[in-house]
Amino acid sequence: MIDLAFSVIGARPDLYGASPSLLLRLRITESTGANVDAIALRTQVRLDVQRRRYSADESALLEELFDRPSRYADTLKPMLWTHASQMVLSFRHETEVDLPIPCSYDFEVAANKYLASLQDGVVPLNLLFNGMVFVERESGVRPEFVPWNCEARHALQIDVWREAIDAFFPNSAWIRVNRQLFDELRRYKIASGLPTWDAALERLCEQAKEARP
Repeated sequence: MIDLAFSVIGARPDLYGASPSLLLRLRITESTGANVDAIALRTQVRLDVQRRRYSADESALLEELFDRPSRYADTLKPMLWTHASQMVLSFRHETEVDLPIPCSYDFEVAANKYLASLQDGVVPLNLLFNGMVFVERESGVRPEFVPWNCEARHALQIDVWREAIDAFFPNSAWIRVNRQLFDELRRYKIASGLPTWDAALERLCEQAKEARP
């Protein structure tokens, strides 16, 4: 049996991708000396949200996910971020490869809402690996499974995620509303003579503040 070990040695935004994404640099080692012909690698990426502290401002934004800080002992649990796949080319002993991680600003997804709420610091990641390894043996190339215990942790700087998003949507955020509400907002924007959606939402926020008792 082969003996694989994985580690994350770096992360950077993919500035040349077709959509927001970042690249995790993986180092893969094989300790038995076997010739690895290829690996069809699959990765589950989890956010270990319980492994960091949160500022008061972050906690206010995270309340809809985790409730108030007094309940964090019960509500902070590992959260699935995404799944990623990559083909690893042939190597012996050690190789490095970029693992592409798709990023999104869809606030309907809890993981994206979590990432967008963080102001600084790191995001603790836990990567769980599986897939198929093709190994050269005396009888030919044989398939083996990536061992179930292969995993790696990484402290991702939140600025790297934000840079990946800002490369496509600089200083922007996206929310989804139903068509009827959108039409109402559009009519309000036109009737008020406001030039942008930002101006329309700012006006509504100001009116809401003035209406508070």
